[in-house]
Amino acid sequence: MHSIDWAALQRLRAGFLAGATNYWQSESDLASYDQTFAQRIGWKWDFVLAELKRLGWQPPAGPVLDWGCGSGIAGRAFLGEFPATEMVVWDRSEFALNFATRRLAERFPNVSVRRGRAGTTLLVSHVITELPDLNEIVKLAREATAVIWVEPGTFAASRRLAEVRESVRGHIVAPCPHRGECGLLNSRHWCHFFAPSPPAIYRDGDWARFAKMAGVDLRSLPVSYLVLDQRPTPPVPATRVIGRPRVYKAHSLELTCSAAGVADVQKKNP
Repeated sequence: MHSIDWAALQRLRAGFLAGATNYWQSESDLASYDQTFAQRIGWKWDFVLAELKRLGWQPPAGPVLDWGCGSGIAGRAFLGEFPATEMVVWDRSEFALNFATRRLAERFPNVSVRRGRAGTTLLVSHVITELPDLNEIVKLAREATAVIWVEPGTFAASRRLAEVRESVRGHIVAPCPHRGECGLLNSRHWCHFFAPSPPAIYRDGDWARFAKMAGVDLRSLPVSYLVLDQRPTPPVPATRVIGRPRVYKAHSLELTCSAAGVADVQKKNP
């Protein structure tokens, strides 16, 4: 990490926790954020994009819209896995638009980057807890050919994302192993997974300082996500294990999702 403004990160964290909607005060804020908070978001995107590649999914041709782009980490992660010729960015912050545009142009000089609010593929990242009204983003999701939406793996974020799934539907690429009604909408459980963190961060003093300041466990990176596509899509797996197995003395329980519904599957411990 280089030139981290720790005081700015503490101020940003306080704003996130308070539900502030206008927390960027300068592009310097975004530079510090991009090396810390945004990296953790980027690892979630890497996890989701790797799953899409494993399924054999490919994005449609046309511009990619990073809606609510922040520092542009979602767009950079996407372009690192899937080629595109045009990236569109939108954010309510001019600071964020300037920073994201510059970083995208630096890393992907052959990609055209412009501002706007429409694209064939829609990227949405970590906005669902900040939006009291999802009407605009749901409308964009219905108009896009493909949608990749990544959120924190909390109960609240996952539940709102499941409600988006029900309102948009279309062809569900991931993570759902079926295209019927979500079986978790009336459950105490929620749809979430765990993305891996790069091993090198555990030996980095700055990351240890960040974890203490932000109150996060570097080993745990819960993520909820939804991928939709209006085109015919690759086959989905028949069953999906949600979260982590709950391990007891003699057995473990895996929460599984399938077309038959959500169920706990008991397995003997070795």
